[in-house]
Amino acid sequence: MRVLPGELAVCRLDPSAGLPAWAMHGPFTAFTRTADELSVICPQECVPAGVLREPGWRALKVAGPLGFTMVGVLAGIAGALAGAQISLFAVSTFDTDYILVKQADLPGALQALRAAGYGVKE
Repeated sequence: MRVLPGELAVCRLDPSAGLPAWAMHGPFTAFTRTADELSVICPQECVPAGVLREPGWRALKVAGPLGFTMVGVLAGIAGALAGAQISLFAVSTFDTDYILVKQADLPGALQALRAAGYGVKE
């Protein structure tokens, strides 16, 4: 796993909103639209005032690509973090998974993951 640079924010927009140009910068951006919301994850410094957000997240990239038949990757990571009482926010792409933890929890998350046998580069 590798820790990505910078802090991210998880934002909530109206489900009918277009994809915001302000979110298209930095090493990580993700969009998820449902009938209830448009969720945006992007560098927190890109989020304009007035947007509902939860700042202070750090992303860890799981080395990939991960095949769709691989079983238990997220479960193992989630179990290691749950054992350390650390909450996570998971995002998956075609090639791999990203685990978001709060900046304040990052040192403990890295310690828990390493103790569970995961290699993590900072």
